[in-house]
Amino acid sequence: MLEDVPRDPFADDPNDPSSAMGALDDAEPLTAQERDEAITDLADVEVFRSLLEPQGVLGLVLDCPECGEQHFFDWELLRGNLRQMIEKGQPQVHEPAFHPDPADYVTWEYARGYVDGVIDTEERR
Repeated sequence: MLEDVPRDPFADDPNDPSSAMGALDDAEPLTAQERDEAITDLADVEVFRSLLEPQGVLGLVLDCPECGEQHFFDWELLRGNLRQMIEKGQPQVHEPAFHPDPADYVTWEYARGYVDGVIDTEERR
């Protein structure tokens, strides 16, 4: 029902305070290769989570190429970002983790190595 949708209080207002922010950039659609990579990453995150969360790992830490800092992502945020990338071509806006304990997060490479180790161990049995 349209009457349930909140109305923009600044619609048609020439003094709309958000006008200073400019228009939002429309996301470029992912290429087929980028989409396939995001789908693979999403599958990897699911496997990482299933094996690492019971060990107390809360998510992954990723190096940001834009700011040069580390960003801590919990499992749900990772999944949400990847799903949005697949569906809309860009990650969702999110708040950074508040004082994360780095000991609770691992790198993508560590997670991949952990999974490989579990697979190798299972294959030897």
